[in-house]
Amino acid sequence: MFQSLLNAWRLPDLRKKLLFTAMIIAVYRLGCYIPVPGVDVSSINEMFNVGGVFDFYDLFTGGGLQRVAIFAMGIMPYITASIIMQLLALVIPRLEALMKEGPSGQKKVNQYTRYFTAGLAFIEAIGFVFLFRSYGAFPETAPLNPMRFFLIVLTLTVGAVLVMWLGELVTQRGIGNGISLMIFASIVSRLPGGLQMLFTLNPGIWVAMGVVALLVVIFIIYVTQGQRRIPVQYAKRVVGRKVYGGQSTYLPLRVNMAGVIPVIFASSVLLFPVTLAQMTPWGWTQKLAEVFSPSSWWYIVAEVILIVLFTYFYTAVQFNPIDQADNLKKYGGFVPGIRPGRPTAAYLDRVLTRITFPGALFLAAIVLLPTALIKGMSVPFYFGGTSLLIVVGVALDTMQQMESQLLMRHYEGFLK
Repeated sequence: MFQSLLNAWRLPDLRKKLLFTAMIIAVYRLGCYIPVPGVDVSSINEMFNVGGVFDFYDLFTGGGLQRVAIFAMGIMPYITASIIMQLLALVIPRLEALMKEGPSGQKKVNQYTRYFTAGLAFIEAIGFVFLFRSYGAFPETAPLNPMRFFLIVLTLTVGAVLVMWLGELVTQRGIGNGISLMIFASIVSRLPGGLQMLFTLNPGIWVAMGVVALLVVIFIIYVTQGQRRIPVQYAKRVVGRKVYGGQSTYLPLRVNMAGVIPVIFASSVLLFPVTLAQMTPWGWTQKLAEVFSPSSWWYIVAEVILIVLFTYFYTAVQFNPIDQADNLKKYGGFVPGIRPGRPTAAYLDRVLTRITFPGALFLAAIVLLPTALIKGMSVPFYFGGTSLLIVVGVALDTMQQMESQLLMRHYEGFLK
């Protein structure tokens, strides 16, 4: 890994991408420390407790929400908007047609997603202002007047839109997926505090937790790199005096083709309504928010179900068996023992469905197992399975993207 980083640093274009990515992440982390004007931060510390919904939300913003920073909402409004747009494409034919039009249609969909993100951020910012007021964040010396209300809401909304723009810049001009890298940076920023809290406990406890974390990381890497290789044979073609094809290869189907996206999507879908319920003054919504707090078993069960559903959904978005079968047929490829065309598409769909299920269970198990161990051992270490899965998954995906660019320049890396 370190050799790959060194090789990437030696190349001028990759070095620029690495520096650009680091600069954007630094700007993002700086924005998580710049406070919003007019809010008494010390009065809202009681909002954050281990396992609470706002503490879990704060994990994805790297402490920005607890500091009431300009990036307090982080990238969550954009993720929620992206999920809603992909779900709307299933019921709105026009939107589905735009997604299939290629770069031009995707550009239009991205534009709609940005507008939707701004709207969600505006609504969420209003809810946070009223929530802060209920905790006494606006004392009598600095009351919440219309001008202050407008300033805080505008600052939080613009901050969320700016985070979205920074993430898109990293995706376009940097290394890796910008949205995932920002969540990665937010979670990693909480790691030193979690380790410090863990080391204050009995040495036997933190050693055991360290061993469990190491085994979980190894398991994540093993399953993430696992794939089902479908053999593909290409027929010989004579073009002029040259003979093309005739070679054997394989079509790799990853066990966890969706990566960490289902985990991020599931967490975002659950956090958004629970956060809004926590902001409302009605008793039944407060009770609902407590029942579905991230430390409750109801939340864990709902998250597992959503992870399985989003794994199938995102895998279907990433890999279309019909298109893959048509491409194989177009270039003279076929799966031995399977007729080209529709039978090949049905075979690929059947194999993909079978390997996606254990992949979905793997994601759910990684999220559930460390949480169950932490709850059973009563260890106040809030760096659980969701965080660990996102950190390892994003790191692997980023290194694979870097490795692919190195391979194009005839460098040999560690990812095979």
